[in-house]
Amino acid sequence: MRPIHQSEFSKLRERAGISIEQLAGEVGFSIRTLYRWENGEASPRKAALRVLQEKVRTGHRQPETRPLFSFVDLFAGIGGLRRGFEPLGGRCVFTSEWDRYSQATYKANYVCDHEVYGDITKIAAKDIPQHDVLLAGFPCQPFSIAGVSKKNALKRPHGFRCEAQGTLFFDVARIIEHHQPRAFVLENVKNLVNHDKGRTFDIIRRTLTEELGYQVHWKVIDARSWVPQHRERIFIVGFREPNDFTFADFSLPDPLNGPRLGSIFHPEDGSETAEKPFTTGPNGRVAEKYTLTDHLWRYLRDYADKHREMGNGFGFGLVGPQHVARTLSARYYKDGSEILVQQGRRNPRRLTPRECARLMGFDRPGESRFVIPVSDTQAYKQFGNAVVVPVVEAVGRHIAPWIGAEAAVGPGHLQRRLPLIG
Repeated sequence: MRPIHQSEFSKLRERAGISIEQLAGEVGFSIRTLYRWENGEASPRKAALRVLQEKVRTGHRQPETRPLFSFVDLFAGIGGLRRGFEPLGGRCVFTSEWDRYSQATYKANYVCDHEVYGDITKIAAKDIPQHDVLLAGFPCQPFSIAGVSKKNALKRPHGFRCEAQGTLFFDVARIIEHHQPRAFVLENVKNLVNHDKGRTFDIIRRTLTEELGYQVHWKVIDARSWVPQHRERIFIVGFREPNDFTFADFSLPDPLNGPRLGSIFHPEDGSETAEKPFTTGPNGRVAEKYTLTDHLWRYLRDYADKHREMGNGFGFGLVGPQHVARTLSARYYKDGSEILVQQGRRNPRRLTPRECARLMGFDRPGESRFVIPVSDTQAYKQFGNAVVVPVVEAVGRHIAPWIGAEAAVGPGHLQRRLPLIG
């Protein structure tokens, strides 16, 4: 599926195999200007078009070393898993993401020499390229569990074809079964372990180990060691061949000495001029639209008071520069209640999309490199559904010796165990 209203400039850029960020550096125009060309809001300059046309004519691609491994990016979102594994020397050979707005953000930030496909349930496993590593941040859906004896009596298939059918995990399983990749990395919410009294995770575990034959490990990791946000997610890692991998020696930075929210806030000096059209107003201050209205601020306080009287813990999260935030959710666009930034005597404000990019590790503190080509509403949904990039990078480095990627992360790792891809 193509991005919404894809412009001719966007099509040409994709054919040239270059991201917006990379192109901005080559042609000397700002990322904001390229946004406008990408979305058809303005006509691109002839000089930039000539650069793209020359790349297409010569078959130019960005210089790259021979990949150490290939991977597929399923339920890709805005590419958080890819962002952690590409620096290890991996090459993405297939991408699937059903949301068209997320596709637009994905294509604006990554060079794809392949189509970004939509609904994975409609893609046959044989149509997906062979790969060494499968990455998937699959959504958790309820599993319908029925007894094997009943299935046998009705002559229906059992195992994951039965128990996982109708869930998106089934699509992950059928692709693993067909391609038998060296390894896979799956990401999900922490509560996957306890969903349906543990039965959901038991189906997933048995499918991956007993039916597909993989050695499987999992760990719940809180992102607050890397970013100023409490965000616990489970990472499930599997290997086709037995090895001595373990999460027991996974390096986890001290969360008490982790970053604080002040590191991701906008500066007040107006230095981030490239962001002014999106997030800042006069004098470099965050634009007024991010400050809560009197009506919304009153509603959130009344809501919190009501639940406090009932003995519940529901309410808003008011934060300052020295705090660590609650988990950013996909519903953040509605009222921003889980992370509201104090503004002295003024009403609190939401984080801006750029601050969310930093909170999720797509940008480092002070950076504004990640391209956000969508509305604030869509950006909040995308970052709220994303993985925290530094966590993925840490997981990737930890499994690198077992996927043939340790050469990309420097000395100190085990000797290469797997050959380069052919």
